[in-house]
Amino acid sequence: MRNFHVISGCSGGGKSTLLEALRQRGAQVVPEPGRRIVEAERDPDSPRLPWNDLAAFAEAAITLALEDLDLARALPGPVFFDRGLVDAVAARWQARGAPEKAATDPLLARRCYAERVFLTPPWPQIHVTDATRPHGLAEAIAEHERLAQLYPALDHEVVEIPRASLGQRVDFIVNAIG
Repeated sequence: MRNFHVISGCSGGGKSTLLEALRQRGAQVVPEPGRRIVEAERDPDSPRLPWNDLAAFAEAAITLALEDLDLARALPGPVFFDRGLVDAVAARWQARGAPEKAATDPLLARRCYAERVFLTPPWPQIHVTDATRPHGLAEAIAEHERLAQLYPALDHEVVEIPRASLGQRVDFIVNAIG
């Protein structure tokens, strides 16, 4: 899956904005499964919301990420994913209280994405919360640290996206994938 590129990392670190800028430049973009689940959910008590039941949310995100991978095979490359299967599996193991075991999950035995994975770093100056992402910076940093360890454990090369203007970050990614 050389043409499937993941942008992951810190929640509130500008991933969605970055992916929208890539889309505006003509790239194929797959929106974040978790955000789509939260935005579609109308019941504030739903177990599909991560703050109500992280395990149920993770399972829904895994299902959606697998569907995204199947659908993306028909897209002309490159395709950029706002998070994806690895992040959803990481949430599953976080819910189980054993995030360090995510790398052994059978769903991740076969690489679904390009070797190089891009991570947005914790960046307090741009970190925002909203109705779909209410957790604070400390939780976002912890999430980033888990993912920064998980991707290399799956033999991915992690490339941190520099803290720069939006245009510079888009150029960085475009240049990095060739």
